[in-house]
Amino acid sequence: MERLNEYRVMWVMVFFDLPTETKKERKIYSDFRKKMLKDGFVMFQFSIYIRHCPSRENADVHIKRVKNNLPEKGHIGIIRVTDKQFGEMELFIGKAPKKTETPYMQLELF
Repeated sequence: MERLNEYRVMWVMVFFDLPTETKKERKIYSDFRKKMLKDGFVMFQFSIYIRHCPSRENADVHIKRVKNNLPEKGHIGIIRVTDKQFGEMELFIGKAPKKTETPYMQLELF
């Protein structure tokens, strides 16, 4: 079934480094982060958030939402990778390998 193909299922990763020196900047940072959480992103590491998407078209929708919420200052990167590519990631805590766990699985009903 092509809908569940590991090359069709996508992950969207958002990397960001926003200024937080003033109270206003911290609020902008917090608002940006909260909007991503509301849209289904989860924290992967500090300032790296990911979201599982069942298709490239769905990933495009969430990327557009992130772009609509970009703050005026800071550095933001967005990348879309296939489920296959995401599954090839190696994670470590120090030098010890860490078992790769999917942050959550999205159930799709047909």
